[in-house]
Amino acid sequence: MKTYGRYPITMVKGEQCTLTDATGKKYLDFVAGISTCILGHAHPKLVKAVTEQIQQVHHVSNLYYIPNQGNLAEWLVSVSPADRVFFCNSGGEANEAAIKLTRKYANTMLGLEDAGKVPVIVTAHSSFHGRTLGAMTATGQPKYQKHFTPLVPGFEYVTYNDPEGLKALVAEISASEDRALAGIMLETLQGEGGIRPATPEFMQTARKLCDDHNALLICDEVQVGMGRSGKMWGFEQLDIVPDVFTTAKALGGGVPIGAMLCRKHCDVFAPGDHATTYGGNPLACAAGMAVAQAFSEENLLENVQARGDQLRSGLNDLIAKYPTLLKEVRGWGLINGVELQESAGVLASEVVGKAISEGLLLVPAGTHVVRFVPPLIVGEDDVREALEIFERACAALDST
Repeated sequence: MKTYGRYPITMVKGEQCTLTDATGKKYLDFVAGISTCILGHAHPKLVKAVTEQIQQVHHVSNLYYIPNQGNLAEWLVSVSPADRVFFCNSGGEANEAAIKLTRKYANTMLGLEDAGKVPVIVTAHSSFHGRTLGAMTATGQPKYQKHFTPLVPGFEYVTYNDPEGLKALVAEISASEDRALAGIMLETLQGEGGIRPATPEFMQTARKLCDDHNALLICDEVQVGMGRSGKMWGFEQLDIVPDVFTTAKALGGGVPIGAMLCRKHCDVFAPGDHATTYGGNPLACAAGMAVAQAFSEENLLENVQARGDQLRSGLNDLIAKYPTLLKEVRGWGLINGVELQESAGVLASEVVGKAISEGLLLVPAGTHVVRFVPPLIVGEDDVREALEIFERACAALDST
């Protein structure tokens, strides 16, 4: 089906931070499968893990215990505040699981079902939580919801980074006779919303409101988690601890896997409440354990911090050089966005297209933000080359 506006490129081979297309042209990859291939391409640990696993057993379903699923869950719990893990296949599925968990918690632990009250989950305008119906409704962007009504009830939206607006909305919900706050679900950094980090004040306000109302704070870490921010989880940048959080994309280094994690007090799922055929199968979890091993052995977080500083410094130099085209750079670690001056009349897609023609893969984050999300193994020379190519693209499009 025609659900993608694809670039006319066919990639046939990858190695570290480089992709090669069918014509033999090489590209420096600063998309990483949209913040997914954190170990780059053909990483030896990932190749070895999935090769060995598929030669043994690749899928058995969750009817039976899967040892490396247990190992991966144990690792995730060891590097996070979570106590329990539910494995699925994608970020959208992880967020659906979080929504269901939050509703069951509110209906059973808070007694909303018996009280005849609708559990409400607050999310943010300009957010992105996935393409499934529930996650799409949680997504506070009408462009993703158009033509797909009726949407799932039980969601309200607030302006991102507006703590006073959040307080007012929660007060309004709490004053209602037929609704009650079940949870607040937020990205720690809005990805599709333009690479906008949350402010500590906003997230700490959300945490306090959830505490005050016995509701759950849910952090969507699908794009920012797994080290991309320079810490293992984005919420670590904001001095908060969520009750529930989700991850996917980078968890398997490009092999499909997602997870919904929660703390013990909201571990309310029972057998039959939620399930998945493929989630956490032996092959996907072997990939996840290879990623875990890389974090333990390859100083990935230190590299993210160093290369992120290098990238932002270089991008700020380009903003000073092309002020009529480039407005500002935002981000953490190796998730960064360059916002374009709307007055320049240039779209992010045009800048991305020009960069691709020069051999640098980038991706938009909205109409006027260019996103930089390279593999976490990216080197100093790779960042330097990316900045040089991006400057050539800017020079070609700058009207001054």
